[in-house]
Amino acid sequence: MDVTEKIKLVKREPTEEVVTEEELLNLFNTNSQPKHYIGLEISGFMHLGSLILTGFKINDFIKAGVKCTVFLADWHTYLNNKLDGDWDKIRMVSKYYADAFKMFCPGVEIVEGSQLYESRRGYWLDLVKFSKNMSLERTMRSMTIMGRSAEKDKIDLGQLFYPPMQAVDIHTMDLDIVHAGMDQRKIHMLVREIFPKMKWKVPVAVHHHILAGLGEPEPASNSDSDFVSSKMSKSKSASGIFVHDTDEEINLKFKKAWCPEGIVDKNPVLEISKYVIFHEFNEVIVERPAKFGGNVTYTNYQDLEVDFAQKKLHPSDLKVTVSKYVTNIIRPIREKIVLTEELSEAIKKTT
Repeated sequence: MDVTEKIKLVKREPTEEVVTEEELLNLFNTNSQPKHYIGLEISGFMHLGSLILTGFKINDFIKAGVKCTVFLADWHTYLNNKLDGDWDKIRMVSKYYADAFKMFCPGVEIVEGSQLYESRRGYWLDLVKFSKNMSLERTMRSMTIMGRSAEKDKIDLGQLFYPPMQAVDIHTMDLDIVHAGMDQRKIHMLVREIFPKMKWKVPVAVHHHILAGLGEPEPASNSDSDFVSSKMSKSKSASGIFVHDTDEEINLKFKKAWCPEGIVDKNPVLEISKYVIFHEFNEVIVERPAKFGGNVTYTNYQDLEVDFAQKKLHPSDLKVTVSKYVTNIIRPIREKIVLTEELSEAIKKTT
């Protein structure tokens, strides 16, 4: 595969930003197998955004010849008070995440935070050195990467370690490409600012779209809080499509989804069409009776969006169609990922 095709795969939706494309081009021209990572907190059930959309992007990297790693950030999970800070639960759910990504992204490497820190004695010295270059004010502004806000949440001292640890993880793994949702952009920009001062390798940053929940968008005062308030969340079961949902549950959730006629902006059903359905299918067939216009086939998202905006495609027809295609994507995944009763209860009974 030539470099042009590799870059096309990296930039393919759901990618929203590459920092910078020039650096990415140079990387592919000089490195046949660059090292990538995406870091994930360990928390709730895997859903359409956390596994499928993220996994689609990881698979694009793998196709481009990139050596991909999913970093299971167990220490960060603990610092952020997820799974009640219970290490037994964190380890249990970590295995669930690891199994899910190994199944959905064949060839991906799984690395746990605790595994990394135990094997690299110099990690903590590097953490202190990096922290000396990071102001307390900048650290507080970075809290949004944790889904936290200094204005709304009571931040403890331990949580302040989260941003610099995330940055030093990147250096410790000697990464060429750092990958995350747009909500993690702040930490990558911090890395790009501070790493040159420390003479550490500066990675290319790739940020993908954050999939919205199915409910009506919540008002937000700025773009950072918008990511937090509106994204599909493991803690909001009614607004998320989870990989363990039955066909009936998926259909019911889409029926209740916020999808006003003719409204394109922040429409979650259209988002799923764009970033999930058309990522996997070259055409989408909307089935409807002849008296309502008959079946219509879309070979790209743009045409579907135009018809919806012009009210040629009714919300109920869109919902039924998207539900059908999402169900077809999730069904084989649901059958392969084992969810024991013990694991299910451990997740349900924690934050």
